[in-house]
Amino acid sequence: MYRTCTTKEAIVGMRYYLTDTDGTGGRIKARPEDFIVKEMSLYPPKKTDGHFVIAEVTSKNWETNRLIRLLSRTMRISREKIGFAGTKDKRAITTQTMSFDCPLENMSYVNLKDVEFSSIYTSNRGVKIGDLIGNRFDINVKRCAAGPDKIAPIISTISSEIAEIGGFPNYFGVQRFGVNRPITHLIGEFIIRGNLKKAVETYLSHHSDDEDTEVQVMRKKLAECDGNYMSVIDEMPKTMGFEKIIAEHLAKKPEDYVGAIAKMPSNLQMMFVHAYQSYLFNLMLSERMEHNIPLNDPIEGDTVLPLDENGCPMHENPILTTSKNIDLVKHQIYNRRACIAITVFGANSVFAEGEMGEVEKKIIEQQKITRDDFITTGLPHCTSKGSKREIICPIWNFESKINDEGYNVKFSLPKGNYATCLMREFMKSEMINY
Repeated sequence: MYRTCTTKEAIVGMRYYLTDTDGTGGRIKARPEDFIVKEMSLYPPKKTDGHFVIAEVTSKNWETNRLIRLLSRTMRISREKIGFAGTKDKRAITTQTMSFDCPLENMSYVNLKDVEFSSIYTSNRGVKIGDLIGNRFDINVKRCAAGPDKIAPIISTISSEIAEIGGFPNYFGVQRFGVNRPITHLIGEFIIRGNLKKAVETYLSHHSDDEDTEVQVMRKKLAECDGNYMSVIDEMPKTMGFEKIIAEHLAKKPEDYVGAIAKMPSNLQMMFVHAYQSYLFNLMLSERMEHNIPLNDPIEGDTVLPLDENGCPMHENPILTTSKNIDLVKHQIYNRRACIAITVFGANSVFAEGEMGEVEKKIIEQQKITRDDFITTGLPHCTSKGSKREIICPIWNFESKINDEGYNVKFSLPKGNYATCLMREFMKSEMINY
C-alpha cells in the first residue's frame, strides 16, 4: 500500500505518495531564483520576413496570463496574437518560446520589469500550446526539516524507489488548482454544471488565508457588495486584474454571467474546466493506487499510449490492453516505448475496460456528471472533449547537490508534467511550500 498524503494536497485528489521514505521537508520558491525552468522547445522554422516574430522570453515572478496581457497592451496587439507552448509558475524564473503576430519593430515597445527577449527571429508559423518536448528545472529546496547529514540518504533512497518504478505518479500538480487558493477546479465544476453565477462569485470572492491581506479584504468586500460591483471596482488592487474585468462587466450588465466569463482570456476559460478534469484524473489515479493496481505494469483493460522519438505520449493512438496483446504491451512499456494512461474525462471520453474501467466509472458516477456536461452552451472555450494522460512521469538527467541552505536538484520532464509532483516525493511538505 502506498503512503497516505495528509497535507492539503489531498483535497485536489493527490491522496498518495509513491515513496514511503520520510521526506526532507522544506520549501521551494522562497525566492523566484529558487525555481528556474527553461522550455525544451520545438522552434518554428526560421523564415526571413516571416509573418511571426519568434523570441525566447525570460521572466521573473510573472504569472503567464498576466504577462501576456501586459505584453499585448505594450505591443499594441490582441492577446490572441501571442502564441506560447505552455503556462509557467509565477514565483520562478522562466524561459519560454513565444510568437507574436506583429511587425518586428513592435518588440521595441516592451519595457516591462524583469522581462527580457532573446534569440529573436521571424517565421511563417507561430507557437501554439504543446509546441515543446519538455522542461528543464533547476530547483533549490530550503528550510529543510531534515538535518544536513540526513538529506543525501533521503534523496538517494527516494531516487532509487522512483527509478525502480520508472517515474513518479503523474498527478496534476497543485499549481493547476492554485497553491494559495486551490479553487480553480471548483469554478470549473460550477461551469460544467451550468451554475455560472456560483462560478463567477467563487472566482471573485472566495478568499484564502494564504493570500495577501489586501486581496483577502477585497474578496470579502466583493462577497458583501450584493452585486453592486461598481461600488468596489476602484479599490481593487492591480494583482486582481482579471477579477476587475469581470466586476466591470457585471457592473454594466448585471447577471450576465456568460458574458462575464467570456470576457476572460480564452486560455483562462479553458483552465477552469481543465482544472476540474484534472481533479477527476487525480481521483482516478489515487483510486488505482488504493486498489494496488500496478503503475508500471499493464493489466487487461488498460489504455496504453505509444511514445514518440522524444519520449512524449502519442495521445491520438491509444491501444487497449487485451489478453491477446498484453505480452507485447508489457514489452513496449518495459522498454520505454509506451506508457499506461487513464481518462481525463470530457465530452468524447472512452473509459478503460476491466478493473481500471470500473475505477474510472466509479469516480464519474460519484460526481454525478455526464459527457454532455462538458459541452458548455455559450462558452465554447469551456467545452472540452477529454483525453488520456499517462500515469507515470519519467525523469531525465536527474542531479542533486547538498548545500548550506538545503539542497539543489536539476532534472528534465516531458511536457505537460509537474516538477512539484516529483518534489513532493522528496519533500513531503505542506502544499503551501510548493
